[in-house]
Amino acid sequence: MTLKSLSCALAFSAVLGASAQHVMDVKTSKLGAPVQSTMYGIFFEDINYAADGGLYAELVMNRSFEFPNAFAGWDISGKVTLKDDGPFERNPHYVRLAPAGHGDKHTMIENRGFFGIGVKGGEEYRFSVWARVPDGGKAKLWIDLVDNATMSDDQKLGNGSVDVSGKEWKKYTAIIKPKRTFDKAHLRVWGDSKATTDVEHVSLFPVKTWKGRENGMRQDLAQALNDMKPGVFRFPGGCIVEGTDLETRYQWKNSVGPVENRPLNENRWHYTFTSRYFPDYYQSYGLGFFEFFQLCEDFGCEPLPVISCGLSCQFQNPDPTKKGVHVDLDDLDDYIEDALDLIEFANGPVDSEWGKVRADMGHPEPFNLKFLGVGNEQWDYDEKHGGYGPVFTSRLKKFMEEIREEYPDIKIIGTTGPNSEGWDFDLLQPRMKELKVDLYDEHYYRNEKWFLSHGLRYDAYDRKGPRVFAGEYACHGSGKKWNHFETSLYEAAHMTGIERNADIVHMATYAPLFAHVEGWQWRPDAIWYDNLRSFKSVSYYVQQLFAMNKGTNVLPLTTADPQNPKKQVPVAGQDGMDGLFASSVFDKTTNEIIIKVVNTSKQPQPICIQLTGLPASVALNGSPVETITLSHNGSMDDENTLDQPEKITPKTGSMKLEAGKKAPLLRDDVPAMSFRIYKVKK
Repeated sequence: MTLKSLSCALAFSAVLGASAQHVMDVKTSKLGAPVQSTMYGIFFEDINYAADGGLYAELVMNRSFEFPNAFAGWDISGKVTLKDDGPFERNPHYVRLAPAGHGDKHTMIENRGFFGIGVKGGEEYRFSVWARVPDGGKAKLWIDLVDNATMSDDQKLGNGSVDVSGKEWKKYTAIIKPKRTFDKAHLRVWGDSKATTDVEHVSLFPVKTWKGRENGMRQDLAQALNDMKPGVFRFPGGCIVEGTDLETRYQWKNSVGPVENRPLNENRWHYTFTSRYFPDYYQSYGLGFFEFFQLCEDFGCEPLPVISCGLSCQFQNPDPTKKGVHVDLDDLDDYIEDALDLIEFANGPVDSEWGKVRADMGHPEPFNLKFLGVGNEQWDYDEKHGGYGPVFTSRLKKFMEEIREEYPDIKIIGTTGPNSEGWDFDLLQPRMKELKVDLYDEHYYRNEKWFLSHGLRYDAYDRKGPRVFAGEYACHGSGKKWNHFETSLYEAAHMTGIERNADIVHMATYAPLFAHVEGWQWRPDAIWYDNLRSFKSVSYYVQQLFAMNKGTNVLPLTTADPQNPKKQVPVAGQDGMDGLFASSVFDKTTNEIIIKVVNTSKQPQPICIQLTGLPASVALNGSPVETITLSHNGSMDDENTLDQPEKITPKTGSMKLEAGKKAPLLRDDVPAMSFRIYKVKK
């Protein structure tokens, strides 16, 4: 034990006994690796109704009648006819509402929304429709928001109307203000009883969207993302980038331009889980690449789009030699051109082809794209596993050569596949170094044991290779694969290792991000919601706490090795550390030392932290220390819910430094199963 450790031990032993304490040393004057501004971020994928029915605030499902079942989401009555020669080339379908032919018969279409339509009493909702009167006359459409199950004499919650005239297609709008709140409303559009009317792109948005945009995001969900203080935003996936087949891969060019002309895409998660199956799960592309870039600008974070490398989902299509399933290596030109065009869309001048598209959408200034991911969870094969060879890396190499020739400043992100270890990871990791990617994307959804035993994962990584992007990760409980406090705590423990290794890990994003309580297929998730309410999970708060307290530089934090007390080692849950994990940073902007300690044991753990490098006099007046604590409320299975959205939230407090012989001391009892942050002004 060093003299400094001894001073801490003596100061603590009178109360707790020397054998019970855990002594840590923070070298406050030794600034380590910079913590990247991109270190903690968010990853968006349209799973669990994250886009349509979630973040994207559109309330009408199948608004352009383009689903394979053209009336999916709709109930119809009277004389309703589907047509396919509409005004929008890539969304040609519309419906013709003709008079029903009798005074007591009515032509009407009714939309059920996504698990119903959530409306709030007194709030305004903007109805819009493209319409015409095919014979050139005039017609009126009546618009109702209704509660079909009400015991009231009138089902209407609110209503409005639009007057349509002429045979040319035009956009019409009306504001509807429901008289009460209801989460399962339907939208009715009544045809004129005396005139035939054609209607297309039937839409309903709350007026109060994020930033007030007409094609906007749901306000509470976008605010939750903003409050995470992300440094990077990875989009649009995930497996949807690959698609179940090439036809259904995410194609960014289909997601920009006028929203009325963005074609429908089948969601890759449509067919995956027969245990939780949603047959009408499609992407309207209303939330497209322009909107993603716009959100990044709103949040002040770096955009990180991911593009297809010409491989369909390899989980679903394991044979890379099967014709028509994956793009041949010699046929990648169009895919590479899509990548180059995307960079031009984001960064190009307004007189370039794709820069003009961006400008025409209302953003002449560039989005300043710096990163591009090529492929999602692709991998190569060795002789023991298919023997197909460098299926992914041969394609990645072609992308890299052409992107770097035209855009040498763009940082390219590869991948090490879907696993955190194993033959495929071991094959891909050195190949990322050989290819000289700027970063590579690691994914790991693992159980409690893995997270508790991998605290030193990144300490052993090659410092001369590419930097790491932990692009998808979450702790999945053994037999308890749902949101609960315990697994969130283990994620916090793991993140101390990410932070300590900021020289090699430059980005980390938890996944998945969103889930509708009636539409989920995958859990745990960071943010849950129904049609009107939302709550932030404990995992969300873990991510937020690290992002809001990431500092600017790592500070070395060590303890005596329980197996060899003369050796100083990181605090990462090793044998003899009683489940403790810890990291420390310094923030140049606030002049604060920030220490994070996670106690994963079932007992409180007494700690003594020596702030080496600070004069002992700092503590003479009992200098205050701000604390932030995240702990459960009685059970490790605790979690926030829609009815108790703040059951578990971070709690602030304070304590005081104490004077040691050589340096100030921070002494505390870290509660069992808790995450605590200490903030000390230097």
